[in-house]
Amino acid sequence: MRIGIAGAGAIGRSVAQELLGYGHKVLLIEHNVRHYEPQTVPDADWLLADACELTSLEDAGIQSCDVVIAATGDDKVNLTASLLAKSEFGVDRVVARVNDMRNAWLFTEAWGVDVAVSAPAALVAAIEGAIDIGHVVRLMELRQGQVSLAKLTLPEGDPLVGQRMRDLPLPENTALAIVIRESGIVFPKPDDVLEAGDEMLFFAGGTKNQVSALVQGAMKPLAER
Repeated sequence: MRIGIAGAGAIGRSVAQELLGYGHKVLLIEHNVRHYEPQTVPDADWLLADACELTSLEDAGIQSCDVVIAATGDDKVNLTASLLAKSEFGVDRVVARVNDMRNAWLFTEAWGVDVAVSAPAALVAAIEGAIDIGHVVRLMELRQGQVSLAKLTLPEGDPLVGQRMRDLPLPENTALAIVIRESGIVFPKPDDVLEAGDEMLFFAGGTKNQVSALVQGAMKPLAER
């Protein structure tokens, strides 16, 4: 697979190295001459050009890329590069980096973005997931926020501890995918029993608030029995 990366800063180069390790062909496009360092990722193709210019992308052969990743530190550049890659060159999949979470609402299919990746949001989710026990934490979004992956960790003494999986009254658009515990991963079966410390991973439809309301709202009656 050929993958084009707009932005050869620290993140762009790191992503390129990982992709090369998986056997993909990588093209790095960098506008800033100070970041143009082909020796740092010698197995990638490099181009000193502006990823926001149509002619530059055409010269780079962006139309032959299966995936384009807009990974610069400027959200305006990432949106423009994404839109051009999708609308002008018909790239199948476009992934864009979100630098400022206030701009996240712009990174949609309307701007040619198939997948938006926000480092701040991922960091917040990781912190919440590590310290928040007993509450639903949204870890990530899929398909432009239509589906969320959420986690609920059961503390000692939680009323759900000791309950069987079959008794969890989850809504229709919510599914318990796996349970992570010290002994390993559990693919839930109806007769499996919840334990203290279990990390329950759900797939649920809707926004963060809807996910929390759906999962915790469904479990509240069970916990009050």
